[in-house]
Amino acid sequence: MLTGGDKMAKNDGGFNVTVEYKEWIKNVKKRIKQSQIKASVKVNHELMDLYRDLGRDIVKKQENTKWGDGFLVAMSKDLKRAFPGMNGFSVQNLKSIRYWYKFYSGLKIGLQPVSQLNEAERMIKSIPWGHNQRIMYKCKSINEALFYVQKTMDNNWSRNLLEHQIDSHLYERQGKAISNFQTKLPDPQSDLALQTLKDPYNFDFLTIREEYDEKELEDALINQITQFLLELGTGFAFLSR
Repeated sequence: MLTGGDKMAKNDGGFNVTVEYKEWIKNVKKRIKQSQIKASVKVNHELMDLYRDLGRDIVKKQENTKWGDGFLVAMSKDLKRAFPGMNGFSVQNLKSIRYWYKFYSGLKIGLQPVSQLNEAERMIKSIPWGHNQRIMYKCKSINEALFYVQKTMDNNWSRNLLEHQIDSHLYERQGKAISNFQTKLPDPQSDLALQTLKDPYNFDFLTIREEYDEKELEDALINQITQFLLELGTGFAFLSR
């Protein structure tokens, strides 16, 4: 006779599902979720690195030339044409990328030693772009921004909750700047983890879409080949699919 702890159920494959198995598969699912989050955070890091470099390039180019914001319109069109699956190259987002770079340009001056600076940079790059935009546009200083970045990671805040905390002046009420930065992964069940996993900028960065199929891949490749031939000029032709 089986006791309550020994009860078993059979799944479709005829396997006896024991309590031991249920606990084991629970841990497997947990590790899979953690791996998904790690991967999404790494992608986010790469995207933030790209945005930082783009912001620097835009700022320096506009400092060294007489190009106005019309330059961003041309840049946006060229990047959208080259990377049609990415939505992060709108004129407005390029302006946000520029602002983000300029906002944190004083980070190296304000933080010592180098290890503290590196950890702060890792922390900033660990939260989604939507969170970063809300922080940079609503905060008056780098110290205030870093405070909300750290609090976002500590408490797994969604974008809406982050915005609420900034609007309620949590930084002023607590009156304490962050001095010991710590980067950690979001809780797998949190809104922050979900928004990191589902962040449209990260998906666009990898040009991944749920409905992407073989036909679309073929069309995308042909479009790239056609564009390449057009840029080569006369004497080249694409004869068939």
